[in-house]
Amino acid sequence: QVQLVESGGGLVQPGGSLRLSCAASGRIFSINTMSWYRQAPGKERELVASVASGGSTNYGSTNYRDSVKGRFTISRDNAKNTVYLQMNSLKPEDTAVYYCNMFVKPTGWSVWRNYWGQGTQVTVSS
Repeated sequence: QVQLVESGGGLVQPGGSLRLSCAASGRIFSINTMSWYRQAPGKERELVASVASGGSTNYGSTNYRDSVKGRFTISRDNAKNTVYLQMNSLKPEDTAVYYCNMFVKPTGWSVWRNYWGQGTQVTVSS
């Protein structure tokens, strides 16, 4: 019904940059909060950043975990049902599988549902 497809992961050296994208498709009426989570081996999944709905604009309020503040930037394009995560000054401790998450009201539904992408690996290593 609704699918999220991520792209942009890979291997990068410390100090490098990557940009993740996540596009939603299917029968979508509206999308509220868009988020990025990550999960490192042996650790629980954690929230990295989120961006709220900006109404008729792409500029909803944003929230970041402390360890990525000043290095990562989350943004959204409502016309494309897409969320991005620009990651700069990457560190080895950023290595994880990154998952996008969207709070969606599918077309014809009266309730909101939570959807997840399949995950994309980000490895920061020299």
